[in-house]
Order: sequence, then structure tokens, then C-alpha cells
Amino acid sequence: MTKSELVETVARREGIPRATAERLVNAFFDSIRDALSSGQRVEVRGFGSFHARSYEGYTGRNPRTGAAITVAPKVLPVFKVGKELRVRVNGGSPGDGA
Repeated sequence: MTKSELVETVARREGIPRATAERLVNAFFDSIRDALSSGQRVEVRGFGSFHARSYEGYTGRNPRTGAAITVAPKVLPVFKVGKELRVRVNGGSPGDGA
């Protein structure tokens, strides 16, 4: 599902104009991005959690040439799936165990 399809689905399910649904979806993603940028963790119960993880810099190799390259330290967003979503994706119902 693309972001456009998500906007269409929200608009259709909630019976709201597409422009309103688009603002809602954008606000949701912007809020997650802003929280992660400021070092906060975002948890959506039953869905999962997002957090930013720091990685140290290191010396790597260019796979084509074999030349050494320096990889700078970086911070990347990480998503951890929640139990309820994991169970649903695996074909169970929300009340099922692991």
C-alpha cells in the first residue's frame, strides 16, 4: 500500500474528503518523524514502536573495487512490531497467544 492508497482508504472508511484524510495522514507521519528526530520513542499499542538507533562509524569495503571506505556514524529509525500485529499478520486473531 502506498501513501496515496492509505489516504484514499482513510477518506473512504471515515467518509471524509480526500484533502482532510491527506492532512491527517501527513500529520501522523510528521509527528512520528519529529519525535524520532528529537530522540523520543513512539509506541502505538497493538501495532508497534519506533525508535532511533545510533550506529558507530567504521571502515568498510567497496564491494566492486575492494577499496577501503569510511562509513560515517549514523542514526537510523527502527520499527519493532507489536504482539497483536504480529499475531494478525500470522493468521491468528487478536486474542490468540504468541
